[in-house]
Amino acid sequence: MDSLFYRKTGRRFGLRSSMLRLLHNRKATAVLLVGVLAGGFLLFSNHGILQRIRLQQQKTELEQKIREAEEETKSLRSQSKALDGDRKAIEKVARERYGMARPGERVYKVQKNEH
Repeated sequence: MDSLFYRKTGRRFGLRSSMLRLLHNRKATAVLLVGVLAGGFLLFSNHGILQRIRLQQQKTELEQKIREAEEETKSLRSQSKALDGDRKAIEKVARERYGMARPGERVYKVQKNEH
C-alpha cells in the first residue's frame, strides 16, 4: 500500500537539469563552448555579419551621394555653358545672386515674414 502514495521520480526536462547533464558530458560542453565562440566570432568580429551589414549600409549611402554629386555636376556644367556666351543668362545671374541693377533702376528687397 505504501507504493500507491509514492510517485516514481522520472527524468526532469527542465532547464536546470538539462544544464547539469550538459556539464557532466564533457564532449557536449566542449562542442557548445566552441559553437558559442564561433558564433560570437561570426557576429562580432571585423569580418563578421554585423560589420558586413554596416558596410553595406555605408556603401548604399555613398552610392546615393555619388549620384547626387553627379547630377549637381551635370547641372553646373550646363549652367557654365549657358554663362559662357549668353548675355541674358549672365544678366539673370548678376541680378538674382548679386543684386546688380542697370543704371537708373532701383532694387527692392522683399523679406518674408515667418511666423
